[in-house]
Amino acid sequence: MNKLKIILLVTIVFLSCRNENDTTKMQFLTDKIPNNIPFEFKQDVVPENKLIHKGIFSPNLKEYYYTISDTNFKKFDVFVIKKDNGNWTEPKKVFFNSKYNEHGMSFSPDGNSIYFSSTRPTNVKGTLETWHIWKSDNVNGEWKEPVFVDIPNLRDKLVSHPTITNSGTLYFHTSNIDYSEMDIYHSKKVNGKFENAEKTSISMNSKTGKCTPYVSPNEDYLIFASIGNQLDLMISFSDGRGGWINTKKLNNKINNIGQGNPYVTPDNKFLFYTTGEHLEKNWRVNWVDIESELKNN
Repeated sequence: MNKLKIILLVTIVFLSCRNENDTTKMQFLTDKIPNNIPFEFKQDVVPENKLIHKGIFSPNLKEYYYTISDTNFKKFDVFVIKKDNGNWTEPKKVFFNSKYNEHGMSFSPDGNSIYFSSTRPTNVKGTLETWHIWKSDNVNGEWKEPVFVDIPNLRDKLVSHPTITNSGTLYFHTSNIDYSEMDIYHSKKVNGKFENAEKTSISMNSKTGKCTPYVSPNEDYLIFASIGNQLDLMISFSDGRGGWINTKKLNNKINNIGQGNPYVTPDNKFLFYTTGEHLEKNWRVNWVDIESELKNN
């Protein structure tokens, strides 16, 4: 009798896992789902002699946005593919793409706003011509013209790779215009405007620079790239008081040849990130099951 119960239990678990995998395959329109071994996602969208820099999904998982540049990093464009009757559409430039550079995009958790980095002119006195943050809101199904996100004490800095939380706190990296002293900062929205930014307090053993942050909507964990001989993806956990502790490097299956631009799906299951050797420029977006890393706090 006990043997029969065990067989039934194993069968139920197997069928449950298979159904879950089938659902996930349909969500991402793929025939293979990663476990703790990462592999590439939609590398076929990268044109020849171009580089991919970041890949994210809209919160409803119906659209995939990604950044493409030339190999000299002179022009950055954001493209999108959409689900249509069980297939991906052909890539198109997104509505906010311009003759300037666009990169570092992320959605608000509710999907009603998209934040991105751009070199387009701000027309705000005292603001340097470099990367700054912009946003567009979706109103009644229509994306509005992007507006400049003015963070007063960073007008003379490079500001890029925004990610916003449920509380309305905006995280990003900032640096001097020559990319020196790059680190992660955050700004809170008060009465419709973002306040002066503060450096994000992340407990680490080294004083390396940090960039390309992803913060979970509930602000319980932060994934970012540390700047050393290569970019390594790190994870840090909220201390509940605005600080970030228990910082650790993600496992060696993820960190091997230089990584950045992390993004995690809304269910906290899959990490997407860019990886590749800088000189070889064999860049790709990988994805991997991240649940075990989030539980090992």
